[in-house]
Amino acid sequence: MEPAELQMKVEALEAALKMATAVNSEAFYWWCTALMISIHAGFLAYEMGASRAKNALASGVKNLVAFAFLVPFFYFVGWFIYNAFPSGFSISEAGAGALPWAQSMGPNLSDNASGIFWAAFTLFAATTASIMSGSVIERIRVSGFTILAIVLGSVVWVLGAAWGWHPGGWLTSVWGLHDVGAAGCVHTVAGFFTLGVLINLGARIGRFNADGTVNEINGHNMPMSLIGLMLIVMGFFGFLGGCIIYTGDTWMTIYNTPATLSAFAFNTLMGVAGGMLGCYLVTRDPFWMMSGALVGVISSAPGLDVYFPPLAFMISFVGGLIIPKLNTILLTRFKIDDAVGAVAVHGFGGVWGLVAAGVFAAGYPNVEGPAVSFTGQVQSAVVFMLLGFLPGYALSYALKMFGLLRCDENVERAGLDLAEVPVKAYPESRALPAFGDGALSPAE
Repeated sequence: MEPAELQMKVEALEAALKMATAVNSEAFYWWCTALMISIHAGFLAYEMGASRAKNALASGVKNLVAFAFLVPFFYFVGWFIYNAFPSGFSISEAGAGALPWAQSMGPNLSDNASGIFWAAFTLFAATTASIMSGSVIERIRVSGFTILAIVLGSVVWVLGAAWGWHPGGWLTSVWGLHDVGAAGCVHTVAGFFTLGVLINLGARIGRFNADGTVNEINGHNMPMSLIGLMLIVMGFFGFLGGCIIYTGDTWMTIYNTPATLSAFAFNTLMGVAGGMLGCYLVTRDPFWMMSGALVGVISSAPGLDVYFPPLAFMISFVGGLIIPKLNTILLTRFKIDDAVGAVAVHGFGGVWGLVAAGVFAAGYPNVEGPAVSFTGQVQSAVVFMLLGFLPGYALSYALKMFGLLRCDENVERAGLDLAEVPVKAYPESRALPAFGDGALSPAE
């Protein structure tokens, strides 16, 4: 074979290998994105089940409406923010490629990456916004929730992602943040954004007695909630798969540090089990046991690439022991009516995960910036907490002033389905006590 002919064959093989790598990467993130849709099926089921029958559909509809709005907003705004602001508030040149009119923001036969990464990040954004949704059920207006979800999903969280979940993000390059599973920019930000909203939203009617004691307000369908939470756990395998980068011959984290899917598999499953068992031991509550699976995923998320599996189990188990107690403190001492415990599960769970990585992954080298440290992890956690809480509080306060945050008292007593949907979830079940049309719940 002539040298020229051999050279042509080598070049053809290299081109074919490059295309195969691009297509395989594209297919991987396509299915990660598809799997993340099950997170939203799970949010629908568990929030509707956690609502009383008179509010079931309103709880679901607000999620559907917010999801549909958030997708175009992330296209026009969110993706630009992620690419433009890794160094802080100064605009990076990379932001130009994420503007809606950029060549990479549409079909392009020479670009197998941009669209599929945008899609995965859009689902990350939708997940972040949905974290808030369960906490505010049964009294928030659909319009107010939609505005909050759009801002959280297409602006607030993605700014945190640019700072701390980006290979050049300043939290990593300056402080050495390591958070491969996005416990900070997704869970901590969303949890503390939700806390800000709940302070202005207030508790459901009948949640507290005049003396401050707490009344239980139970959802109408616990099995539906448990199935929904299991769907969210399933979807997190797509979420965490989207947190790892396929290069054709290896895997890397979002920070360009080496990783394997095997490490993610070991530690995700051990984290799920640890969180479930921890929550079960301290509550004996099926809802909290399944919420503990989320606690476990979040607690171990920052170090999925480096933890030894029993360590991931231990970190998640400890998270499962403490998070329900923190939720009880928020409810009884601070009178925060978080209907599903999302502030504790995601907000404080994310903080615990970041701090734990500062203890157990300290010294692990980053490609950019200093090695992982306890100080860097704690400082980064504080940034995420403030980034979530301040916009959540300010925006919900503004909505409250304009009457867009909370529904009318009479509407809340009669049920949001009648005013916000208006369709009854169980129109043929009037004869059953659990689905009665009475305006008041036992707690009211």
